[in-house]
Amino acid sequence: MQKLLIANATLVNDNQVFKADVLIENGFISRIQQGLLQSGIDAPIIQAEGLYLLPGMIDDQVHFRDPGLTHKGDLNSESRAAVAGGITSFMEMPNTNPRCLTQELLADKFKLGQEKSLANYSFYMGTSNDNLDEVLKTNPQEVCGIKIFLGASTGNMLVDNPETIEKVLEFSARTGLIVTVHSEDENIIINNSKIYREKYGDELDVSFHPQIRSHESCVISTEKIIKLAQKTHGNLHILHLSTADEMKFFSDSQDIDTKKITAEVCVHHLWFSQEDYATKGAFIKWNPAIKSLEDRNALRKALRDGQLDIIATDHAPHTLQEKSEKNYFKCPSGGPLVQHALVAVLELVHQGVIDIETAITKTSHNIARRYKVDRRGFIKENYYADLVLVDMNSLWEVTRSNLLYKCGWSPFEGTKFRSKIISTIINGEIVYQDGKLKDDFRGMKLKFLR
Repeated sequence: MQKLLIANATLVNDNQVFKADVLIENGFISRIQQGLLQSGIDAPIIQAEGLYLLPGMIDDQVHFRDPGLTHKGDLNSESRAAVAGGITSFMEMPNTNPRCLTQELLADKFKLGQEKSLANYSFYMGTSNDNLDEVLKTNPQEVCGIKIFLGASTGNMLVDNPETIEKVLEFSARTGLIVTVHSEDENIIINNSKIYREKYGDELDVSFHPQIRSHESCVISTEKIIKLAQKTHGNLHILHLSTADEMKFFSDSQDIDTKKITAEVCVHHLWFSQEDYATKGAFIKWNPAIKSLEDRNALRKALRDGQLDIIATDHAPHTLQEKSEKNYFKCPSGGPLVQHALVAVLELVHQGVIDIETAITKTSHNIARRYKVDRRGFIKENYYADLVLVDMNSLWEVTRSNLLYKCGWSPFEGTKFRSKIISTIINGEIVYQDGKLKDDFRGMKLKFLR
């Protein structure tokens, strides 16, 4: 029987912070109580005095670029970075090459996950204007969700057929599958692009990105899709919200189990603001755009108040050469984040923006609850042992030399974090410890209780 005892840790779980020992057996948490170390249990021991034990982060929005775009990143390279950053499970988006628009291609991605991923994994079924028959075959117990791009982004999978969107939402209402959306109005973006291209040419400064992928494009799109979800009773989750005004559309209830429409914010929208384009340039060019300081602060408040339910990364690596493109319209949007997402959220705890209980609720508990992930996202007996040990008082700096992303850069380069990931445990095994990865480990396919 495979065992591991974590002794004298400070646990953060289900809005409580307390000291306890945790016994892991055969991949699952078997006992949580004080004094296990003194009871003579025969097991390898991790002495965790002074460390925080957290449920592993579950990232419901990543682009690991596999298959077809593996010069940017792949399931092995990016899962390694994720595990080093305390992410134990991820859900990957369909805008790869080929685009994941059939059940056969979806099965191919799951096979790649089994072969290459250090973390636990699931993959979204993609939607186009003409693949509805394939979407309706999606198994709610085996697949995390369905993705709809309401605004074009990398891998252009724009869906602008209202009938398709409505039928997908109706399917989600029947099955419990989550429909996740990238919510920006494409016509507004096209018109804004035309105006700014005519005025400034192709070498438009990236600081105009929030004017092109505008506040208006987000608010109009989000209001429209919410009304459609309410009409169909659809199970809707809106990704990477970026504006203060969108917050008025969401309930401030902290009980995610009662919500049919939920909201997500990404680390970069909580961290950066429009002022940072002057120093970071295209390295913080994302879709939706990073917007004003007022928007950023409103998102932080909404995280505390309950309108925002989940924190994710939208990890979307591009090569350094691609991000150095001087032509604004050719420079791709997106960037790598999984290695630094959890420590960035914990830095917001250090800054007093949120408390640590909220941080763990929004990075672990709520994702597990919203997606109905089978026995993950909490430190509970009989749950999978997906855990992260963190030193909350270990100052370190992000440098190019300590990055694990295949693309080799980070928008956080030069940032000093006060929290450091010490160990990441997945399915009961230590996969990352003190800077070293267990590269022969493979994660599991996530299951969903729908």
